[in-house]
Amino acid sequence: MGKGKPRAVEKGVVGQNLSVTASGSLNIPSAPVYYPSEDEFRDPLEYIYKIRPEAEAYGICKIVPPKSWKPPFALDLDSFTFPTKTQAIHQLQVRPASCDSKTFELEYSRFWEDHCGKKLRKRVVFEGEELDLCKLFNAVKRYGGYDKVVKGKKWGEVARFVRPLIKISECSKHVLCQLYRDHLFDYEKYYNKLNKEGARRCKRVMPVEKRSEQSFECSSSKRRRVNNDSEKVKVGKVEKEDEEHDQICEQCRSGLHGEVMLLCDRCNKGWHIYCLSPPLKQVPPGNWYCLDCLNSDKDSFGFVPGKQFSLEVFRRMANRSKRKWFGSGSASRVQIEKKFWEIVEGSVGEVEVKYGSDLDTSIYGSGFPRVNDQKPESAEAKIWDEYCSSPWNLNNLPKLKGSVLQAVHHNIAGVMVPWLYVGMLFSSFCWHFEDHCFYSMNYHHWGEPKCWYSVPGGEASAFEKVMRNSLPDLFDAQPDLLFQLVTMLNPSVLQANGVPVYSVLQEPGNFVITFPRSYHGGFNLGLNCAEAVNFAPADWLPHGGFGAGLYQLYHKTAVLSHEELVCVLAKKSDCDSRVSTYLKKELTRIYNKEKTWRERLWRKGIIRSSRMSSRTCPEYVGTEEDPTCIICQQYLFLSAVVCRCRPSAFVCLEHWEHLCECKSRRLRLLYRYSLAELHELVLEMDKHGFEETTQSRTIRRQISCTDEPTALTKKVKGGHATFAQLAEQWLLRSCKISQNPFSRDEYVSLLKEAEQFLWAGSEMNPVRETTKNLIRFQKWAEGVRDCLSKLETWSSRSGNSIEKVHLDYINELLSFDVVPCYETGHHNLKGYAEKAKMLIQEIESAMSSCLKISELKLLYSRACELPVYVKESENLLQKISSAEVLMEGIRKCISETRTAAIGIDVVYNLNSEISELQVELPDMDRLSDLLRTAESWRARCGEILKGPISLEDVEALLKQLDGFTVNTPELKLLKQYHIDTVSWISRLNAVLVNIHEREDQNNVVNELMLILTDGASLKIKVDQLSIVEFELKKAQCREKALRMRDTKLSLDFIQEVMMEARMLHVEGEKLFVDMSEVLAVAMLWEERAKYILAHKAQISDFEDVIRSSEDIHVHLSSLHDVKDALSKAKIWLSRSKPFLMTSPLVSVSSPLLNVDTLKELVSESKPLKVSLKEIRMLETVLMNCKEWENDACCLLQDTRCLFDMRIIGDGTRDGLLSKIEHLIARIKSMGSTGLSLSFDFGELVKLKEACSVLQWCKKALSFSIGVTPLEDVENLASAAENLCGTFAPSALWGSLVEGLKWLEHATKVISASCNSKRCTLGEAEEVLSKSQSISVSFPLMVDQLECAIQKHKSWLEQVHQLFSLRPGERSWSLTLQLKELGVSAAFSCTELDLIVSEVERVESWKQQCMDIFRIVVGDDNSLLGSLEKIGQTLKRCIHIYEKPHGLKESSSFACCSSGSLDQEFLTCSSCKDCYHLRCLGSSMVGGKHAEYECPCCRYLVSGTSSPSGLSTLKFGGMRPELQKIIEHLSGEEDFCVCIKERDVLKEVLKQAQACKSRLTELVDFALAYSDKDLSVLVEKLTTALKAREMQGVHDHEGDINLMLALSRYSWKVRVNRLLEGSQKPTIQQVQQQLKEGAALNILPADYYWQKLTEVRIIGLQWADTAKKVAADSGALPLDKVFELVSEGENLPVRLERELKLLKARSMLYCICRKPYDQRAMIACDQCNEWYHFDCIKLRSTPKVYICPACQPLGEECCEPVVDQERCSDAKSVEPKTPSPTHAKCRTNPKKAESNLAQKILAITDPNNVYRCSSGIERLWWRNRKPFRRAAKRRAKLDSLSVFSHLEG
Repeated sequence: MGKGKPRAVEKGVVGQNLSVTASGSLNIPSAPVYYPSEDEFRDPLEYIYKIRPEAEAYGICKIVPPKSWKPPFALDLDSFTFPTKTQAIHQLQVRPASCDSKTFELEYSRFWEDHCGKKLRKRVVFEGEELDLCKLFNAVKRYGGYDKVVKGKKWGEVARFVRPLIKISECSKHVLCQLYRDHLFDYEKYYNKLNKEGARRCKRVMPVEKRSEQSFECSSSKRRRVNNDSEKVKVGKVEKEDEEHDQICEQCRSGLHGEVMLLCDRCNKGWHIYCLSPPLKQVPPGNWYCLDCLNSDKDSFGFVPGKQFSLEVFRRMANRSKRKWFGSGSASRVQIEKKFWEIVEGSVGEVEVKYGSDLDTSIYGSGFPRVNDQKPESAEAKIWDEYCSSPWNLNNLPKLKGSVLQAVHHNIAGVMVPWLYVGMLFSSFCWHFEDHCFYSMNYHHWGEPKCWYSVPGGEASAFEKVMRNSLPDLFDAQPDLLFQLVTMLNPSVLQANGVPVYSVLQEPGNFVITFPRSYHGGFNLGLNCAEAVNFAPADWLPHGGFGAGLYQLYHKTAVLSHEELVCVLAKKSDCDSRVSTYLKKELTRIYNKEKTWRERLWRKGIIRSSRMSSRTCPEYVGTEEDPTCIICQQYLFLSAVVCRCRPSAFVCLEHWEHLCECKSRRLRLLYRYSLAELHELVLEMDKHGFEETTQSRTIRRQISCTDEPTALTKKVKGGHATFAQLAEQWLLRSCKISQNPFSRDEYVSLLKEAEQFLWAGSEMNPVRETTKNLIRFQKWAEGVRDCLSKLETWSSRSGNSIEKVHLDYINELLSFDVVPCYETGHHNLKGYAEKAKMLIQEIESAMSSCLKISELKLLYSRACELPVYVKESENLLQKISSAEVLMEGIRKCISETRTAAIGIDVVYNLNSEISELQVELPDMDRLSDLLRTAESWRARCGEILKGPISLEDVEALLKQLDGFTVNTPELKLLKQYHIDTVSWISRLNAVLVNIHEREDQNNVVNELMLILTDGASLKIKVDQLSIVEFELKKAQCREKALRMRDTKLSLDFIQEVMMEARMLHVEGEKLFVDMSEVLAVAMLWEERAKYILAHKAQISDFEDVIRSSEDIHVHLSSLHDVKDALSKAKIWLSRSKPFLMTSPLVSVSSPLLNVDTLKELVSESKPLKVSLKEIRMLETVLMNCKEWENDACCLLQDTRCLFDMRIIGDGTRDGLLSKIEHLIARIKSMGSTGLSLSFDFGELVKLKEACSVLQWCKKALSFSIGVTPLEDVENLASAAENLCGTFAPSALWGSLVEGLKWLEHATKVISASCNSKRCTLGEAEEVLSKSQSISVSFPLMVDQLECAIQKHKSWLEQVHQLFSLRPGERSWSLTLQLKELGVSAAFSCTELDLIVSEVERVESWKQQCMDIFRIVVGDDNSLLGSLEKIGQTLKRCIHIYEKPHGLKESSSFACCSSGSLDQEFLTCSSCKDCYHLRCLGSSMVGGKHAEYECPCCRYLVSGTSSPSGLSTLKFGGMRPELQKIIEHLSGEEDFCVCIKERDVLKEVLKQAQACKSRLTELVDFALAYSDKDLSVLVEKLTTALKAREMQGVHDHEGDINLMLALSRYSWKVRVNRLLEGSQKPTIQQVQQQLKEGAALNILPADYYWQKLTEVRIIGLQWADTAKKVAADSGALPLDKVFELVSEGENLPVRLERELKLLKARSMLYCICRKPYDQRAMIACDQCNEWYHFDCIKLRSTPKVYICPACQPLGEECCEPVVDQERCSDAKSVEPKTPSPTHAKCRTNPKKAESNLAQKILAITDPNNVYRCSSGIERLWWRNRKPFRRAAKRRAKLDSLSVFSHLEG
């Protein structure tokens, strides 16, 4: 991606670059930063309230917490995954609007047809491809329109919108400008005119009552559908809207109010103007298109959902992106910010990033600790709990004390529940303010910083205005663009338009607060993670009301109901004074608004009202969803309007007129609180305040005034009545109604009438109280009647499926002390109540006494026959049912025969129920006997259980109880003991069978242990326990013996097992016999192993012992010692192997051996228990190594002695060199010997180091003999730095290093002329003096240094001599020589700098001249010669201006300045100027030239050739620009030397300016000339052209003016030929010439302009008259038509289309001989003559029609009809017979069918009526059935002679 240049900033226009200053960074002031203390940090809302007065003015601030604030990051970074969105950063600002090209093309084609009378051209090509005119139009609109784009030269930016990926040249910009001028400029003016008209109409809005009729009648019928039956809607009758209305609104889904419904001129879908977002006040002018048709899905812009990423993958991607832009190093904020805005402004290329934004923390997790989240292992529990409850934890912030969001019940994502943001470099959050104008808090968890920008809330309107002005096309396509959060605008544009902008850089651990309605945006500087949430302290409430109004304006669904929130807060009793202050203001506003609208609806006739259903949880917001207004989508909490015709539709009070077309009296007001209740809520706020302030008193007074009864009046029968008067009348009627007999209709009517008063304020409290009483009275009377009706009905039908009346309900109706109203059934109801009470007394008496069950049933039957339900009858029925159940239980118990089938508890329960029920039952005595027997057996069983239990006693008792039916717990327990004992004995016997033969003795042990445990726990004593214990010991011994088969055991263990077996007398078993044999073999092996360990045996003996142990299945104690001894021996041998293989033949690449390791091996061989011969071999190798080490130490000592020597003179140098060479040879020999031993001796390194130092010293001594290059000296010096060790810091080494440093400095001084960095003369002399103080001498180098110093001093003398001369005498060549000599030989000095800089200045000036004259200066020409040549052309040009009537001198030629007479030339036949054949070109040489005309004369005479075609007159090559020459000379400096070229250039400039002034005089004359005679212009322009082509300097400004004068001259020539030509011009040609003239700014006083305008006006006036006559259906007499045709033919302009229409109008048809008048016609199948249906009395279309002229028999019946019709028309004088066309031949049937097809095709489009060339082609058939035959078309009219016979 390439990087483009930033564009310039222009105020108010976006395409004009949006921001970056010259320094590359944004000049945005910073918002405040706060550092709260620990105490201030405890309460976030309190702290924000404290800083709000200062910070709110910035719209944003940053809070840096105390250092102790370090919350742990709660998310698991390894497992955290999240979705992302793809952001196209390059399109956040510079993007085309999502326009639909088809809609634009449709509107554009309509404009061309309606306003220009042309069809739209199919394709406009630009750069070889079709040009999207829609994108081009929107791009120009983005930059302020055509005039601003041209003025600001913005066509490059416009082209980037149209073709974003193509490089645009200057030529392409010009072409694009011309294409816009030709195709879209007129449409832009039309578009702007429509917008201005719409704005003016919106400013002059009429009252609603008058506007509905006037404003829409003038609009196009295309815009609306009128419902004429709007007042005839029947209440309760709901039908499908698709059937009732021809169009429905796409927003509210209603087809009503058709007069204000806009229809899209493309898709034909409808919207009410009040349903649009934002709504319109009236129908806009021109065509209108919906947003769906205006916007294209293809070009729609948004953040596309991307992939799901883990944090690690996202991190890698973010790091790659940052490295791509800024490399591996760190980038500053200024760099990143600058690059970001370059991308946003589109100057970098396409850039897309990923952003994990708006991540719901309830799904993906929060970065803050939460109570229900799992605590990470790394976090401490105390810290985790502390931050879980911290008020700065964003999960807790919205519901803190003091936040009004405490009342919100549901969790709103992003508002109540924080959102998480994971960003990367350049990921952005675009300009927006928070939902519902909330505060927001953003916390930066970790990562790179965030850059924020903010506009204060008070400047929001100014911000929105700049956004709309800067991005007009985007806002036209999306009016709610700022709600989309996808658009950025450079803050510099906002600042340039007076909008304050502030910036914040948020770093990890920082909080950022945005204030209500504060627009903010920004981007991320790299990978980071942040979290944000909204909150709302008390001071937010007014902003929340504004946000709700904004949602209503744009028809957006709100986040929550603001009215509900305010009301819920007002009901809470824990409001503090701060909340109550703001809450009271907001409640007052809501109360006033609600009061105003309810009163307005009452005046409009809405008198029905109902209270909304109450909330289940009124203390919280959002527990139940309120309906929304179908128009503005707002929640309807306080009130709504509904109608029965649309039961599912609700509207707010402001949109009540848009609900339906029913009359207002059919609508109903729904309200949740009356105005009185709202007023009480407002007054309640004063109780929460500590003291009443002046402001609160003012609000109280305001509320009191608004709550007072106002003079609400409305029309009633007989005049007007106020709201209070109507209420008073209603109260009077209510008092009278209770005195009359109850009438339900009267009550219903009165309550319905009261609905209009219930919503009002406290003045209607009497009405509300009376209404409650009336409802209570009505309910009582209806209850009495309903109760009596049910009683009588039940009595008459004997209770057949009819519910009884409850006595409680009757008592409730009879409980009134005073009867509410007069009802006759009241006394009858009392009689039923008395009967019921008597029955209740009898039932209560029966329930308290002991009766038989038959008596109870008789009493219950009486209760069932009574129509009144008494609840005591249920108790009676329950007692009867219980007695019957008890009787059945006794019967079953007595009749049972099975043993122990009945539990004794059952018998006890039956006995107790008999005593409790108090009912006499049979078989009660038998049950008592059975109970006594069971208790005796229970006592005997209990005695047995108390003492020791024997098995025999238990078995005897169980035998006696066999057959007894009752079971007791003691008996059941004895039976269980008996069963357990018998089972245990059987288990023991089963285990003892063949117990010694079993292989699973471990299972036997477990079984016996279990049996032993169970036997000890038995309740009945057994004698087999001792047997079990002995068998268990045997089994355990066998189990130990069997274990030896699977695992190796120790000898001691085996011996113990054998001893135990002998004690248990089981040693004779086979298992123990085998064990004793294995024990004997193992003892023998142990004795042998101990012997070889004591006497150092060979390795083979050890291996034999180990091998024999493998056959013994016993764990041998000595085996480990044997193996360990053998292992140590083998390890020692493997380590010794490298030392035993040393020899001179070992490879050099093999690693060297360590002497210390050898010593360790020799010492380790002594404790080995194995005998080895290799031990003696290693001792010999060790002795050889020690001898070499002693020799090496002696050699190193000799080397140290040499390094301690010092150099005293040149005589010592040779002896020292020989010693060094001898030592080097010895060291090399010793080193090779040491390497042959293959040991890593420490002395080898020292020898190598000594050898390197000696070689360096040898080379350093060699430099003192000759001259050494600088590179060698520097290499040796760098090598000295790398030599460090024992020998480097010695006396010899120090002397040589010091000398080498001097040599390096001296060499640099000598070679300074070749380097960029030179030394001074003083530095050179200082180096020379230091040569005396060093120990080593360098004689040759000293000589060279002295020579260089002498050369420099000689050069300085020459320079001083040059500058002693005057500037004019200083030679340029001498200066160049001194510069070259100084560069090669001089040291650094001011004289050298002066010489070099002066030469460079002069050469730069000359090079600039060469660049200006580069085209005319060839390789062989000098600059001076070229300037002189140009001067000659200018002199020649001045001569042409001074001799304008031709060049008569024999030595002058118009083509060049040479004036050579020895060349062939031609003379122009017009101007008589001479031209060389060579100058005219190769095509003229050798040809015949009878009559020659120069190009200037040819162009001016013809007026058609382009001036650029005058190639023969051009100066050789491209001419230099005059402006560049002026700039070059104006910027010149004073030079120290003389330059001849500068003087010549000044003379050239003087001549060029003289030529320019003369050309200006000629051009100004030509531009101001307006007469008819063009010869004067020809003379002036000929002179100007010839001088221009001769001039050697190019004047751009003069050429532009000359081209304009030539273009105007060419236009006049074309107009003259058009008007004076043989053929008259068409009106299109005249209009085209006028358009071209307007583009050239032709003067209004110009003769040809006035002539063309006159011709156009005459032609258009006649054309309008002709069109009206052609469409008048014969109203104008035929002679007047002929006169009009004759007038049209004599016009100075051709109007063929209108003439054809008039000629077709003159053609007559039918027997009435009238022109075509759009009545239905039919053609004769024989003569093809056309007849009107009504003239020949046809009612339908026959298959075949023969006219009366072709059917003589039919004339008689047709003639009377014709005569009668003709007689009725006094003006008709046409003959009775048809026209002579009857004599023509019949048409071919096949051809007729073809003609019919053509005719049908032509007449299906009514627009073709005026485009046809004859009368038949204009016919448009109105009958519904098309003709099935064709008629031959009449001949076209060529002249008026065809009509001559019709006039008689």
